[in-house]
Amino acid sequence: MNIREIATTIEPQVARDGAGVLLRRSIATRALDQLDPFLLLDQFGSTNACDYEAGFPMHPHRGIETVTYMLEGSVRHKDSTGREGVIGKGDVQWMSAGRAILHEEMPQVAPEGNFGFQLWVNLPKSEKMSRPRYQEFRAGEIPAVELEGGGTIKIVAGTVDGVVGAVTDIVAQPTYLDVHLPEGKRFTQPIPRGHAAFAYLYEGDASFGKEDVRVQGPRLVVFKDGDAVTAQPIGGPARFLLVSGAPIKEPIARYGPFVMNTPEEIRQTLEELRDGRFADMAAER
Repeated sequence: MNIREIATTIEPQVARDGAGVLLRRSIATRALDQLDPFLLLDQFGSTNACDYEAGFPMHPHRGIETVTYMLEGSVRHKDSTGREGVIGKGDVQWMSAGRAILHEEMPQVAPEGNFGFQLWVNLPKSEKMSRPRYQEFRAGEIPAVELEGGGTIKIVAGTVDGVVGAVTDIVAQPTYLDVHLPEGKRFTQPIPRGHAAFAYLYEGDASFGKEDVRVQGPRLVVFKDGDAVTAQPIGGPARFLLVSGAPIKEPIARYGPFVMNTPEEIRQTLEELRDGRFADMAAER
């Protein structure tokens, strides 16, 4: 088994998005514009309501999937197809925007604050104008594997020791794991050769890769190609996301929440937004 080496590590950049939500961004930055098929990775988290309560009022998407994973707190959501609800601690929402969707994500103010992640995944040309699709899973529906000697792996997508994750039927064939490890516990996870892969260390310190490079969180670790990823906490427990997916290898034209293949497709999207056709498509079930 060829253990993947580290290609680079990225320090998250502080940013504000939506109506002023404070976050740390690792993908879609000057240091790392994209990691095909992943277009954006944000970590949000604060106990200060001023950092998150303004949320993400109604806004459009086309051509991508958005993945929201909550660690603490809750977010109320609704979209143009009539779906609405609340995702809370440990819940996952995987939304395929396809041809058009309008949605809002509004964090709910609570003493525990609001903590979690949002990942954007590209769609191939063949799926960019597909009907919007939505998967939502409560914390209790997301399988977990207890590791011998300590540690837990929550499986949002992908497979660990024969256990299949909650989210399925995604074009990018993703792995999305939330890995909790005690100090000194070595973890190895097979990743299909040719797939892009990264770890986002959000608690503690750990060594990663074939070289056992020490990384201090929060930090994004991007891996070279290979058959598997390894990690081991240092100086205490550690917690990280491990994410991989099949590259799409198509041209990207990107404008805010729209990701298509050509500038002409972006211009068409903006025209549809201005004249109301986008809203009409977004309301179709």
